[in-house]
Amino acid sequence: MSVTAPLGFIAAGVAAGLKSTGARDVALVQNLGPDFSGAAVFTSNRAKANPILWSQQVVGDGIVSAIVLNSGGANCYTGTFGFQTSHLTAEAVADGLGISAGDVLVCSTGLIGVGGQDFRDRVIAGVRDAIPALSADNGHEAALAIMTTDSKPKEAVVAGDGWSIGGMAKGAGMLAPGLATMLVVITTDAKLTSAQLDAALRSATRVTFDRLDSDGCMSTNDQVTLMASGATGIVPDLDDFAQKLGEICDSLAAQLQADAEGASHEISIEVVHAATEDDAVEVGRSVARNNLFKAAVFGNDPNWGRVLAAVGTTKAEFDPYAIDVSMNGVRVCRSGEPDAPSESVDLTPRQTHVLIDLKVGEATATIRTNDLTHDYVHENSAYSS
Repeated sequence: MSVTAPLGFIAAGVAAGLKSTGARDVALVQNLGPDFSGAAVFTSNRAKANPILWSQQVVGDGIVSAIVLNSGGANCYTGTFGFQTSHLTAEAVADGLGISAGDVLVCSTGLIGVGGQDFRDRVIAGVRDAIPALSADNGHEAALAIMTTDSKPKEAVVAGDGWSIGGMAKGAGMLAPGLATMLVVITTDAKLTSAQLDAALRSATRVTFDRLDSDGCMSTNDQVTLMASGATGIVPDLDDFAQKLGEICDSLAAQLQADAEGASHEISIEVVHAATEDDAVEVGRSVARNNLFKAAVFGNDPNWGRVLAAVGTTKAEFDPYAIDVSMNGVRVCRSGEPDAPSESVDLTPRQTHVLIDLKVGEATATIRTNDLTHDYVHENSAYSS
């Protein structure tokens, strides 16, 4: 049920002809209230798609009644025509549901530059088809409709004390900080203000989606949206809500990592004993973006020298000749020197854990990434065709 697990939400996913496969490609999620609190975080890329520009305006007052999403075209770098398309899409939702277009968020995902007249016509037709299909039973269909190169939908539900949180996500490539190339919709039937949602969402995304770094590429269309219906009438403990929201964001981030394009290893890079959390993040991200390291993991080669070389490019505080590195539980480098032989490390399992001990402080952070494979190169060289 994902986004429709919490009370007060209905959803639909329909095929509008945006995908050549004929699969579902327009999703709609409506908040039935009685509350319509909303918050969203967006890509930090300066190159932003038209739906992002529209949604940033909409969410400003903290009121969100519905969100419409399409796959099969990013509507990015399509000029004023593309922005008008986002506006018209919101108006189509508003007209069909009897709400204000200024309370409708719009999301798109797909190829940059796709967003002409045919795209507009199909999206708006999809909205009109989705409205009568809205149901509390159709959360899964909405999750299917936002997929692009994803091999499977990403969904999660977490129960609170009399309330719940549900979520869906898409994303399989261009996964880098600033959210990753993903669209995420999270719903809750708890009673919360938009300011409370915003604070909780930013806290959760900071340590989940923002620490997913598949290939170092940042999308133009990232958006994570959180909506609250208040349908249970329950005001949750804010710390408990934040914890549960973190759990659902972590689950969705892990599902995104697991479905990364062409990946054969899911790599967790844990940095410990850093001087600051920022240092730990910088070190972990440097390793996650190192193609030599990622290619080595693809070949099941525990090449810890590539880890140290990547760490050495950062501005973090550490002694480069005092670092320990372990791979899948085997310490292969101790104080900047060889330790256990490389052949003692088994990198054949899909789950790969790299532990980097900087030995200068108490801060820690984990970055999620994946290996660099032939399939990744093939998929991204063939994607536009």
